[in-house]
Amino acid sequence: MTSIRTLKLGHSPDPDDAFMFYALAQDPPLIDTKNWRFEHVLQDIQTLNQRAMKGELEITAISIHAYPYVADKYALTSCGSSMGDKYGPMIVAREPTTLEQLRGKKIAIPGKLTTAFLTLQLALGKGGGAFSFDVVPFDQILKHVADRKCDAGLIIHEGQLTYQTLGLHLIVDLGAWWHEKTSLPLPLGGNCIRKDLGQAAMQEVTDILKSSIQYSLDHRAPAVEYALQFGRDLDRDLADRFVGMYVNDWTLDYGPRGREAITRLLSEGAEAGIVPAIANIEYVNAR
Repeated sequence: MTSIRTLKLGHSPDPDDAFMFYALAQDPPLIDTKNWRFEHVLQDIQTLNQRAMKGELEITAISIHAYPYVADKYALTSCGSSMGDKYGPMIVAREPTTLEQLRGKKIAIPGKLTTAFLTLQLALGKGGGAFSFDVVPFDQILKHVADRKCDAGLIIHEGQLTYQTLGLHLIVDLGAWWHEKTSLPLPLGGNCIRKDLGQAAMQEVTDILKSSIQYSLDHRAPAVEYALQFGRDLDRDLADRFVGMYVNDWTLDYGPRGREAITRLLSEGAEAGIVPAIANIEYVNAR
């Protein structure tokens, strides 16, 4: 008899991640997980990035910005990514201004390893010289800006849909900026799996993750209902819209164009001295 093995699965407590793993979070799971069981570890992406550096979780969501620091331990899975196709993290401020006028100003950011911060530095110049920043929990950035504690805020997750309720103005959508520059989607986050599991296990688990995402796309209503509990200040329609932004065909498999986007982002980050250069990005392709 084959024994059941439990793996820790780290993801953010956000509607898009919750939607992806709806089938796996049910007891019993709604899909065939073979001999694997998953312990869901819900933490913000900055914490998950830091835990990945220590190799603590077998499977984890990760900012693409953080991958060069953990490439020795983890491979990226071809499914589970968040791609911003002509949209992405946003810079907002209390008054209309321009990106150039933010030079020398203080910007609230959701974490130094987030892809949002990497992209901000590519757009504005490396942090420390071109601008100063405060690291603020992502769900407090809008209030931080509204309360005049920073000149601008770099927002991710559902703040992209709710910033106007605080009277804030969009300065630049970094996903749109990246697409205009490269004609590619902005690869924000991905899933990665620890290489010490071995190739066979990595493949089998990656296939299960893809099945979970497919199940949610095929059973959208109950999956969105489940995800809604993780949506701060989102009603059902906004939660459904947010999920659609970040769980879609890109999430099932980001394919050659998604890989090109990841390579381009990390190459430009390395050339700018923001991330270490990596010779090889290792992938596990879901079947």
